[in-house]
Amino acid sequence: MDHASHPDPVPHRLREGFERIALVLRADLWSAAGTAGLNPTQAQVLALLAARPAGLRPKEVAAHLAVSAASMADTLAALERKSLLRRAPDPSDARAQIARLTDEGLELGRGLASSASQIAAALVQLTAAEQAGLLRAQIKIIRSLQQAGAIPVQRLCVSCRHFRPNAHPGEAAPHHCAFVNAAIGDRDLRLDCGEHEEADPAVQAATWMAFAEG
Repeated sequence: MDHASHPDPVPHRLREGFERIALVLRADLWSAAGTAGLNPTQAQVLALLAARPAGLRPKEVAAHLAVSAASMADTLAALERKSLLRRAPDPSDARAQIARLTDEGLELGRGLASSASQIAAALVQLTAAEQAGLLRAQIKIIRSLQQAGAIPVQRLCVSCRHFRPNAHPGEAAPHHCAFVNAAIGDRDLRLDCGEHEEADPAVQAATWMAFAEG
């Protein structure tokens, strides 16, 4: 077959690449979960909630992991039986619940979130510039998926009221985080920041334009 007459678009090849990476990520997850005596979904819940000590509503956990509410209810119940999680009334809505990790669950969740993986080993082989470029590209993809409603809202630097894009043009660390009052570079950008405070929509739009153009 003549390759020139049947071009393989770059986005198609990138998607194929993501699919291959996802296979390894899934294998890493199964391995880490099995070692901890959990199934993969239980491990994902612990890793997610370890980054959110205040907890999330069950429906929010389900949305973040793209599983049904019924399936998530079973997962949370199993983690409660293992004394890794507890559910309590939501202070802001007595009809709702908040799922939080116990001390044991928090320790295990943090361990799972930072566990060694084949993907992490491959990423550290990239140069600092390649890592920063890949992170910046990921942020753009995640924001597009977020806007399309494909994934829940993420705690990205670029949507935070503390983020000042390209505040220090020409510098190695061109951006500024008002929360810590420090200059930051692309390598410092967060996909899930615990100090995130969502900016107003108009501010987010202006911030994104300045970030993307920079």
